Amino acid sequence: MRATVWFFEDLDRQLPPERGPGGEPSTNDFQVFELLRIVERFAVGFDDLPALIENRDEYRILIASGVLVPGFAVVGQLAPDGAVELVQLDIDLAPWE
Repeated sequence: MRATVWFFEDLDRQLPPERGPGGEPSTNDFQVFELLRIVERFAVGFDDLPALIENRDEYRILIASGVLVPGFAVVGQLAPDGAVELVQLDIDLAPWE
């Protein structure tokens, strides 16, 4: 189980490094409060998550509500070495946009 550089680039693009004046969570907040739950879902239930692309079972998607954010979608892929990699993150930032 590992998160890729693309996952963290998505995180950095969507959230600031420091908590915002309007209560916007920071990248660190997301990692502390959301990421562990995401990793657990992919690590334990990868095969139970819906396929992102029909007939491409190596790509799965998790769409969930968050503790700090209203919701998020994470794409994971089964790598050739058997590890699950988090490759994409989209966060619902509606309250702060």
